[in-house]
Amino acid sequence: MLTGKELGAAIESARLAKGVSKKKLAEDFGVKPPSVQGWVNSGRIDKSKLMQLIDYFSDVAKPDHWGLSDQMSAYLGSASVEEPRTSYTANHDLRLSSIETWDDETPLKDDEVYVPFLQEVELAAGSGRFAIAESDSSRLRFFKKDLRHNNVQFSNAKCVVVSGNSMLPVLRDGATVGVNVGKSSLGDIVDGDMYAINHNGQLRVKQVYRLPTGIRLRSFNRDEHPDEDYTFAEIQEQQIAILGHVFWWAMYSR
Repeated sequence: MLTGKELGAAIESARLAKGVSKKKLAEDFGVKPPSVQGWVNSGRIDKSKLMQLIDYFSDVAKPDHWGLSDQMSAYLGSASVEEPRTSYTANHDLRLSSIETWDDETPLKDDEVYVPFLQEVELAAGSGRFAIAESDSSRLRFFKKDLRHNNVQFSNAKCVVVSGNSMLPVLRDGATVGVNVGKSSLGDIVDGDMYAINHNGQLRVKQVYRLPTGIRLRSFNRDEHPDEDYTFAEIQEQQIAILGHVFWWAMYSR
């Protein structure tokens, strides 16, 4: 079983994988937001509440995410959770609609919008210098209602492909994230949320924290990718800019 800061990191990564805010998590567990922040910062949480969290995040985090075997998770769950769990009855009359395929030639529906991709573009052949630009061809379809639900203006929605293993286990290499470029200032930063970043032409996705002297970029895979702290002067020198807040992500399981 994970303890201390490892457990706090596991809670935070599961929260982000499920796509719930700290405020929503606090509401669902009947606690105040500072309590959730305390779980994340210190990993201190009573066993019954932890078992409820494991059950709550079971769709995005398997037992080994918490340092548990399947058997130990089942044992602790049956022995510790005091609140009754809601039972669900299968609906045998459920009918699934057929899968619709589409390509670039398929017309957009009235409730859809195209979201373009941002990508690294080499400024001059062999120069080694890159800039972030919008792709002319790569794009995804999003439902307008989903963007509205996440307070994203259609024109501010962009997509980015994640590269590397720094954001494991939440984001794999090749994962696609949706970015709200309308939230790109340092004042827009919500500590611990994920942001797309332009780092001197390199496209990165990281957790971002505001510091009195600058910002901190954090990876979920901190064993291989330690925290990066930048002062305001270094932000200018290294041309670091927040591109936008990550509001959605998707990837294949492999």
